[in-house]
Amino acid sequence: MDDERPYWNMEMEPILNTPEMREIQIKKLKVFLRRLYDGAPFYKKKFDELGVVPEKINSLNDFASAVPLFDKEGLRAMVVELNGDILAVLDQIMPVGVDDLAMMATTTGTTGIPTPYPMSWHDMENVWGEAMVRGSWRAGLRSTDRVLFCFALSMVIAGIPSMMGMHKLGAMAIPVGAEAGTDRILLMQSLFKGTVYCGTPSLADYLVEKCKEQGRDPRDLGLRTLFCGGEPGAGVPEVRNRLEEAYGARIFDAGAGFGVSCDHEEYQGMHWTGDDLALLELVDPETKESIPLEDGAEGEAVLTVMEGDGMSWLRTSMGDIQQVFTSPCLCGRTGFRYKVVGRTDDMLKVKGAIVYPTMVEGVVGGFVPKVTGQFRIVLTEKPPRVVPPLKIKIERGEGFPADKLPELEKEMKAEFHTRAKFTPEIIWIDAGELERSTYKGQTFEKLYEQ
Repeated sequence: MDDERPYWNMEMEPILNTPEMREIQIKKLKVFLRRLYDGAPFYKKKFDELGVVPEKINSLNDFASAVPLFDKEGLRAMVVELNGDILAVLDQIMPVGVDDLAMMATTTGTTGIPTPYPMSWHDMENVWGEAMVRGSWRAGLRSTDRVLFCFALSMVIAGIPSMMGMHKLGAMAIPVGAEAGTDRILLMQSLFKGTVYCGTPSLADYLVEKCKEQGRDPRDLGLRTLFCGGEPGAGVPEVRNRLEEAYGARIFDAGAGFGVSCDHEEYQGMHWTGDDLALLELVDPETKESIPLEDGAEGEAVLTVMEGDGMSWLRTSMGDIQQVFTSPCLCGRTGFRYKVVGRTDDMLKVKGAIVYPTMVEGVVGGFVPKVTGQFRIVLTEKPPRVVPPLKIKIERGEGFPADKLPELEKEMKAEFHTRAKFTPEIIWIDAGELERSTYKGQTFEKLYEQ
């Protein structure tokens, strides 16, 4: 294979987001819906009730109007109905049996029952694995790379399933995992000299701090690429710039679907690389009505995995608010682009303004090194509605004089008002006071749960 080719899959990726691909999607949707009807009792009953006939789905509009959404609430209701037996639930909604599965991953379950990600070997190799290798290839990973794998390896889909999905590249995996802690990660990097970091941007940020504590320059680690996901930090310009400068490496944003950012100098969003594998839709977060996938459109992301066995998701909410861009990217690569605006679970309403943690992260990150970049949004009542002012704990930078904090606070409040349309109450704390995480960056301090 030619290592200089622009795409991993030269048959499908050149025709992403084209009329030709739309025809492929319609054909695959019909086959997928028939598989669900014949093999998944839950969907057979649902389709019969609604009069859905797979062979009569002749357009994406037909699909969106005929097939209902399936969300976490629906999954939880089924779990309760079947006395907590998740395996029995899976047998109801998959076109294959539980015994056909080869891997079980889940979400973190921080907001309730972990959402299962069941996978057959077909899913591992040709669906999730194919999406992983397409994104990795676009980020410049090749067989000669050594990948320092720092996502949590325990259960989550970004862990072992993603690492296994990259095996077709032929690159060396160094599966240290976030659970091992920062000292172990840095030791493994020193021993095996990884060329690519694969993990969350918050952990990459934490490793910079640990290097400095040890009197080391992060650039000396030898990483040339940061392949980040699991949270939206790699799509925040201030975070991207800080990490690229610290490591002397190029950062790529991946996740929230089958996508990866390109190598254009300015962040263009993530290119959707899996039109033939999965269909991405946008719906209104409140009414759940479909939103046309047009340039600049914004809505709740809904995913249908057309090729899946265990990953047989049908119009399932991803819990993200995304903005899509269908115009050609300046980098020249195919695939419409999308940016994660925020998580539906993380949305706050402050005096009419919609606030997501990514907005706060962008403003705070722009003031590094006067601040460390670490913050917590303090909530005294259950969101989304917040009685103003929104309280934010912010660490002042190492050695930043206390007598200059009032001036800095004035500047930051003005920036919050300009960029995010609200003015917070800033609670200053010392550098290092907030707990760091090797898994995902913490955003909220929920006093109402204490």
